[in-house]
Amino acid sequence: MVGVISIKRVYEPAAVDDGTRVLVDRLWPRGVSKEEAKYDFWLKDVAPSTDLRHWFGHDPARWEEFRRRYVLELDANPAVAELASIVKKGHTTLLYAAHDEEHNQAVVLADYLRSRL
Repeated sequence: MVGVISIKRVYEPAAVDDGTRVLVDRLWPRGVSKEEAKYDFWLKDVAPSTDLRHWFGHDPARWEEFRRRYVLELDANPAVAELASIVKKGHTTLLYAAHDEEHNQAVVLADYLRSRL
């Protein structure tokens, strides 16, 4: 059984129906205190590698290739198992800091988890 997986910018207010809130960025989001983030877990090791993150640079023109490369990283990433165990327990909201709500690692990660769990 897999719980619902949602994604949300870490800058948006927490909601009761967010379930377990998991920050999936490698770097702590700018301008947000740990208290304001209201997160349950910070799984930075599930985020894209530093090299991939720098290569992507949030450029929508690189989106499809970023997705492909990130999925390859996820396939070989042991941190995915920890996130999967959280998701299996119930509703999980993946938190991210990127401005672009359509082209960020949380979108890829949510799709990845939905297709594999």
